[in-house]
Amino acid sequence: MSTPHVLILGGHGKVALRLTPLLLQKAWSVTSVIRNPEHESEIKATAGSHPGKLNVLVSSLEDVRSDGAAEEVISSVKPDYIVWSAGAGGKGGPARTFAIDRDACRHYIAAAANSSTVKKFLLVSYIASRRAQPSWWTDQDWDSAQHVNTNVLANYFKAKVAADEFLLAKAKVARDDGKEFYDICLRPGTLTDDDGGTGVMLGRTGSRGEVSRTNVARVAAALLETEYRGWLDLLKGDEEIDTAVNRVVKDKVDCVEGEDLERIYQQTPSDID
Repeated sequence: MSTPHVLILGGHGKVALRLTPLLLQKAWSVTSVIRNPEHESEIKATAGSHPGKLNVLVSSLEDVRSDGAAEEVISSVKPDYIVWSAGAGGKGGPARTFAIDRDACRHYIAAAANSSTVKKFLLVSYIASRRAQPSWWTDQDWDSAQHVNTNVLANYFKAKVAADEFLLAKAKVARDDGKEFYDICLRPGTLTDDDGGTGVMLGRTGSRGEVSRTNVARVAAALLETEYRGWLDLLKGDEEIDTAVNRVVKDKVDCVEGEDLERIYQQTPSDID
């Protein structure tokens, strides 16, 4: 394959703005999807002198109400990889959260899994987006996650966990059908705007802690160069990013362990479409 073309959904988000130049400096092509045309100049400013090609597509994710609408964008862009780094951000109430974080995301996942060109789908989620306590979490980790998911971000949790599980289910169907398709669910802790240094904890971490948006972007960029698939939790730590990514790929670390995969994989079409 020639240098990859990456479709970034939620291109004006803080992680996406950091990810875009990292991909362009690899000489990859990027199409950044934004809702507000007034943000186009800010996206284009990320290109700098990097050798990659940058395109900006104005398209509202809130208006994506079917797989077909997502398919139209994918067919026009023809990306090799897709990064979902979008979200309602708590604006517009529960209806908008479900419309973007769950429904539009799932439409794009379905369209990507059915596409002849898309080989990877990287979904930026969050560390507490799970239904069961993993074996490596303490009771304090679980209580903290439950508090967030029940009392702080209840609708966000419902939307994100549905999208995360949908990606698992659709990716398995695609691979069972013989398609090359890598599903990556990157699950950071509390996001910060500092540079973050170059150290991370990646893989089986606790549920409590911070990580910089810069390092989320760095890890995402590194993972897209691999054939990793699975869930990875991410916090600030001491391991260099390249070392951490190489380790989880080599050891096939997958934080989905502990979730009810049989239930997720046996969802009926009406459950996941």
